[in-house]
Amino acid sequence: MLTEPRDEEQIIARVAALDIGKAELVCCVRVPGSGASTRRLQEVTTHATMSRALTELANYLIDLGIERVVMEATSDYWKPVFYLLEAHGLDPWMVNARDVKHLPGRPKTDVRDAVWLCKVAERQMLRASFVPPRPIRQLRDLTRYRSALIAARTAEKNRVEKLLADACIKLSVVASDIFGVSGREMMDALIAGQHDPKVLAQKARSRMRTKLGRLEEALNGHFDDHHGFLLARMHSGARVPTARISPHFRISVGVDVHARSVVACGLDGDTGELFERRLTPDRHGIFGWIRTLPDPAAVTYEAGPTGFGLARFLLASGIECLVAAPSKLQRPAGDRVKTDKRDARQFGTAAASGSDRGGNDPRCRAGGRERSAAGAGGVRRDLMSARHRV
Repeated sequence: MLTEPRDEEQIIARVAALDIGKAELVCCVRVPGSGASTRRLQEVTTHATMSRALTELANYLIDLGIERVVMEATSDYWKPVFYLLEAHGLDPWMVNARDVKHLPGRPKTDVRDAVWLCKVAERQMLRASFVPPRPIRQLRDLTRYRSALIAARTAEKNRVEKLLADACIKLSVVASDIFGVSGREMMDALIAGQHDPKVLAQKARSRMRTKLGRLEEALNGHFDDHHGFLLARMHSGARVPTARISPHFRISVGVDVHARSVVACGLDGDTGELFERRLTPDRHGIFGWIRTLPDPAAVTYEAGPTGFGLARFLLASGIECLVAAPSKLQRPAGDRVKTDKRDARQFGTAAASGSDRGGNDPRCRAGGRERSAAGAGGVRRDLMSARHRV
């Protein structure tokens, strides 16, 4: 049996829609008619996407009393328009182009797109896409740029490894990281024209000294001037993103923190020297040992039950500190032996290479809220367990 629905069509009285391009945009405005007329008034105008023209458009929309401004996500062109309208107190909506797909068989122009978008918007048939607030947008820009730099650096490192393989230099077979201190010095010597495997193997530092025989065999290839020319460019190309990813710290300190013991390992990025020490959980003792290392130094440790107290203390004392997310720390394949010293050394190496990932910034968090949130989570888990038992 057919019945008459009681719901009434909700129409936004004053609405605007923008079809945005690189150089200009088309604006369609729909407002109520004058007097007792139920007909709608419509105006379509074209504006430049320069700041002055956008400011004039925003003031015009404010004078008309526009309640909502809708636009499609067109490349990155929508961003300055959205931010400027938002700054002027308007209510901009960014919608998915899939939700406002034009009807098939009709010509598609900027004017028609703006009118269609405005008609759909005034009947509230669209939903706004999430646009984060300004601090989150800035954080997104930084993290995405950092990801792009890491990808560029990884691509250059892969090219270097392929070039060495082309010259039958099997350095990556012996060294787990050919861009460590030992590997970089060997590549610098190759670029300088040194091709003697025994001389190159003597560039090894620290634990690599135990592999001199294998290194001499791995470095015995047919590296010529052509390889040297390419390696010099690729090697310098891999260094540029590294310098942009994070500020240079000579000492990268990894700390494995437990309730009763702390193991710290400092890696000197200039000389490759390791500084290892077993300490007590006393923050002042940890700070005192770090101050004995060459400046500048940065500290990394794993987030866990010990919390962010150490990080806050070190940051307040003027030492850069990062609490790394455990799930983002990469372990070498086949490395199943886990000790405090190995973990501390891994944190320091990850910080030196820029491959670590930070957790929540302790500078922006309050310990009371952390404990309250953790307590609430525990209560919820206990309640859920009790319900399951019932």
